Amino acid sequence: MESTTSDKGIFSGDASGTREEIVALLTKAYWMEIETVMSYLAASTNLDGVRAQEIRESLAEDIEEELGHARQFADRIKELYGVVPGSEAFSAEQSFLQPPEHQVDVVHVIRGVIKAETGAIEHYTRIIEVTDGVDPVTQDMVVAILRDEQGHRRLFEGFLREYEFEGKA
Repeated sequence: MESTTSDKGIFSGDASGTREEIVALLTKAYWMEIETVMSYLAASTNLDGVRAQEIRESLAEDIEEELGHARQFADRIKELYGVVPGSEAFSAEQSFLQPPEHQVDVVHVIRGVIKAETGAIEHYTRIIEVTDGVDPVTQDMVVAILRDEQGHRRLFEGFLREYEFEGKA
């Protein structure tokens, strides 16, 4: 007996253009997470000083979470019939997260993290808008990741406020 399936939603033939747009957005999100992992690894290793310890520890924890986000984006790209790109397709964009001139410049790192998280929040909000009513699976996944990114930004905004309050930022 031959079974037939009726594809609806993101897998329907009518949605192929939307699916390609979503794959492109997910691919950008994937690269954002990979680049953030590289930058957080550098910052969590390079920062020096007593005051840097909490920032280093927070970034070290965030590396695992951001890598997990990249894995989720990669899996979803594949599920949507996209191809997860290799390293030759990578192009760095986070100049604000490059190591500071002085390894005790914690504020530079904090501001870079806030900027990276803000960029992720903006991009993931765009994915949520594009997937609304079309791809609830991707939308639900990105909503959960968005919550993580908002939490990261809020934490680092608190770190920055402390430095500003003490006149060190």
